[in-house]
Amino acid sequence: MENPKRENRQSVANIVLENPILFKELVAITFEVDTKVSIKAAWVLEWFCTHHHLEWMLPHLDEFSEKISTLKFDSAIRPCAKICEHLATSYHVKTTNEIKENLTPQQIDNIIATGFDWLITPQKIAVRAYTMHTLYLFGLERDWIHPELKHLIETKIIHESKGTKARGKQIINLIEKHLK
Repeated sequence: MENPKRENRQSVANIVLENPILFKELVAITFEVDTKVSIKAAWVLEWFCTHHHLEWMLPHLDEFSEKISTLKFDSAIRPCAKICEHLATSYHVKTTNEIKENLTPQQIDNIIATGFDWLITPQKIAVRAYTMHTLYLFGLERDWIHPELKHLIETKIIHESKGTKARGKQIINLIEKHLK
């Protein structure tokens, strides 16, 4: 796969859809963090989770949640941050689903810890946006997250760029609305 064009990601996703056994390899390659091929695997993994079957991540949630903190390349972190947001969103819908039933407190803790690491280290705008929303959602159940997230947004993130400022304000408004 030469670049992350939609048709390229879909083409590889189609191969995985036809051969589900390859999904495990896709996850494994995503976390070969010293090779640039991990970036391409992360692109396809995110595409697959966004457009096809997020629930295929279920058997790999331990590996995913434990290894996301090891990612080095910005281009691999962004798609994994988006997968974290998808997991948090699925976990917090009102209806019962497989993600809600299977995402463990330890896996959530790993995602939260990595999310805060991503917010305090230099990251691209998209990573920050996905991560703020992920932490907001998990903060609906864990009281300590919203005050920490709000503090980080107000003291650091809101001063970085127009994009992070806009998303930061949106998340602060959601936190304040939740408190009322």
